Amino acid sequence: MTGADDRPGVAEGPPRRPHRSNLIPVGAQPARPGGESLPVVNVFDAVGGQAFFDELVERFYRGVADDPLLRPLYPDDLTEPKRHLALFLGQYWGGPTTYSDERGHPRLRMRHVPFLIGEAERDAWLRHMCAALDSLVVERDVHPAIESRMLDYFAMTADGMVNARPDR
Repeated sequence: MTGADDRPGVAEGPPRRPHRSNLIPVGAQPARPGGESLPVVNVFDAVGGQAFFDELVERFYRGVADDPLLRPLYPDDLTEPKRHLALFLGQYWGGPTTYSDERGHPRLRMRHVPFLIGEAERDAWLRHMCAALDSLVVERDVHPAIESRMLDYFAMTADGMVNARPDR
């Protein structure tokens, strides 16, 4: 990887943030007359910072807490998983590196290997995450470009966590 991102509408970020692709033009509007650059913000800032991700995760875990398929995969006390997920998502979308500072590289697949995750678990996880996001998108008027990018990321990540395939 060269470190440069040549996609239109994606700005180069500081080198300490590996997720430059999470930068978006404000409102995803076309360039202004005269060729002025659009202001660019990362998703973390555009959605209101860590408070957005804390609330997203809180809503997500409300669904998990009552899900007979997913609940057994989590510890009795959800405090730490909530904190870890909220910090990870905040960092991924352009916020502070608190998650990595405290826990090291995310290594998502490695951290999930002890849990049997099949298509049903993936679908349940994604259903709860999408419902949590949907409720915040409406409530906080999140831009459709941000919603789309987040939904794509959640689907890709959920697919990547599957470690149990049905016998063929």
